[in-house]
Amino acid sequence: MPIFAIHYTYAESEAAGRDEHRPAHRAWLGQLLSQGTVLSSGAYPDGSGALIVIRADDKAAAQQLFTEDPFAQHKLVAESRIVEWKPTMGAFAD
Repeated sequence: MPIFAIHYTYAESEAAGRDEHRPAHRAWLGQLLSQGTVLSSGAYPDGSGALIVIRADDKAAAQQLFTEDPFAQHKLVAESRIVEWKPTMGAFAD
């Protein structure tokens, strides 16, 4: 199954909203992790965004999945980019 990298960009003005909805966001990611959909996730230390690595059937499925993220539902992601990623070495390589 293909791997996708989801890049979130955050606006500083929405930090309070992300703080408020972070528990629901992390619970949602945790469910996906336990299902094997999320491979890894984490925020950038400078607060500018986050990277989430997932498995999905295709880009459309990945896009649909991320409409369910509480951050997306509350419009707390300034921009997102979903790209298929083909690791050739390391933990996620076949």
